Amino acid sequence: MEYANDWEWFVRQFEILSKIDLHAYKRPQMERRINSFMRTVNVSDYKNFIKIMTDDKTIYRKFLDHITINVSEFYRNPNHWEIMERDIVPLLLKNRNSLKLWSAGCSTGEEPYSLAIMCKEKRFNLAERILATDIDNEVLEKAGNGLYAAKALQGLPGGATERYFVQEGEFYRVKDELKTSIKFERQDLLKDTFGRGFDIILCRNVVIYFTEETKQKLYRKFADALSPGGVLFIGSTEQIFQARELGLQSLSTFFYQKVLV
Repeated sequence: MEYANDWEWFVRQFEILSKIDLHAYKRPQMERRINSFMRTVNVSDYKNFIKIMTDDKTIYRKFLDHITINVSEFYRNPNHWEIMERDIVPLLLKNRNSLKLWSAGCSTGEEPYSLAIMCKEKRFNLAERILATDIDNEVLEKAGNGLYAAKALQGLPGGATERYFVQEGEFYRVKDELKTSIKFERQDLLKDTFGRGFDIILCRNVVIYFTEETKQKLYRKFADALSPGGVLFIGSTEQIFQARELGLQSLSTFFYQKVLV
């Protein structure tokens, strides 16, 4: 059988190489992204593309960045963070003394660090360290290093840069007091089991290329991982259409609460 341009063969070989199952993603969009990258490295068929990625770790790394879209920023969509600070967290703290938080698909760390800053600024108590997970080991390493360009910090609340970062030349490094409130771990959201009892789970702009079936499976896993009354915070282009079937109800746009039984 000729494998050079066989999609299923490529998906199997890529999962062996990366542990990422492309079946979970919408095929037309993913094929376009893959084919555009193949053109940039002057490869015309899947067989040679797999060989090149196996032999050249730089190209493999660039391809992972290309398909996983690691884009993040501090306090992304600040009006949504304002709703969380003003409405969501105070609602949760009526029935609990502290919060168990998870940033799922945390990329290079801006989101979990934003959570940690929010909790310190507003004096929200944490039940344990904030869990921050991603499938990509390299972005997790960057997140753990906590070094960011000045431009990345523009969305922070006034004074937060001075309180939580140390300047290093043109960059700013997260202070240890903030780092110690976060636990970074590698996780495949689609394959790995989740913890339980989370009060807030953030999964924002992660599912954009997932199939509808994959999204539903993931949202069900998140719903199961929430504590009763816990809240799932999703991305600004996302919506959960079968929320009731998952035991969730809309609290506000992009915020879904696990229905109390």
